[in-house]
Amino acid sequence: MSSTTPLPRQAAPSGRRELPEAPFLAAARGERPARTPVWFMRQAGRSLPEYRALREGVPMLDACFDPEMLAEITLQPVRRHGVDAAILFSDIVVPLKAAGVDIDIVPGTGPVVAAPIRDLAAVKALPELATAQVEPIADGVKLLVERLGQTPLIGFAGAPFTLASYLIEGGPSRNHEHTKALMHSSPQLWHELAGRLADIALTFLRAQLDAGVDAIQLFDSWAGALSERDYREFVLPHSAKVLDGVAAYGVPRIHFGVGTGELLPAMRDAGADVVGVDWRIPLDEAVRRLGGKAVVQGNLDPALLYADWPVLEAAVRRIVEEGRAADGHIFNLGHGVLPGVDPDVLTRVVGLVHEL
Repeated sequence: MSSTTPLPRQAAPSGRRELPEAPFLAAARGERPARTPVWFMRQAGRSLPEYRALREGVPMLDACFDPEMLAEITLQPVRRHGVDAAILFSDIVVPLKAAGVDIDIVPGTGPVVAAPIRDLAAVKALPELATAQVEPIADGVKLLVERLGQTPLIGFAGAPFTLASYLIEGGPSRNHEHTKALMHSSPQLWHELAGRLADIALTFLRAQLDAGVDAIQLFDSWAGALSERDYREFVLPHSAKVLDGVAAYGVPRIHFGVGTGELLPAMRDAGADVVGVDWRIPLDEAVRRLGGKAVVQGNLDPALLYADWPVLEAAVRRIVEEGRAADGHIFNLGHGVLPGVDPDVLTRVVGLVHEL
């Protein structure tokens, strides 16, 4: 399917959970719930001893395709921390793996692609994703919907630019040199690749939504490497295709990237209901850049979870106060939980946010 071919819209499934009292969903709609909701990116994972015990000897991607395991891992931080939302345990490369791309998550490195995609033949050979190929993930979502009670579940996917960066570079990259060179030197090839990846992300999100997730987050982790001009020309149309393609479901759509302080208005223009903000700018400044009206998510520096409690407490209080400038605020980190964080600190942060 080419980058110019729109995917057919699907009607929102009937029977979605009604969660009228969920603070996370209220804040995402721009309302003022009784307490500031809080969840953490990468809250399910290496910081939890129960996660490490469950995953022992099980490769990351195998865990992502095991419905019972991914459901249990997703539930672990909800039980331990009392967060206001669960996020599906998965990885942004899961739909690529499901489609048949030779990609693996190498411990200590991250996603590694066996054959980087840098020419038209490789783009044409990129397989499409069929819904049946991510059925185990959908089955995990259905288990979670049954077990989460009144806690909302966030589904997610990687945005086309970030997925393309992994495929073009062959793995994580500091400078994204091959990606940027291809983008500017072969724009038609770039848009063909990004369009195909938008289709894959959209199919993955729709599978999660049909299974019952209550919100979605589009991770464009590496978009901060781009100028606003390049973002609007090369990235926004494809992210917009994904976010617009799930609009009919009527759930909150969160858009997040790292180092994207200069891109926040453009990322909202892509179709976000909630704009994720990393730790590099204050939330009230983010709201100003967004025109004074916005729902934001963030933005504690994950490294501060290692600080003494008085330092961390002051930072949490400041962020909650800065978030009052927004129409709605969901407390989160400015990126994911680091592996060595003491989980008791996360639990304590949740309690403090709920008190403020």
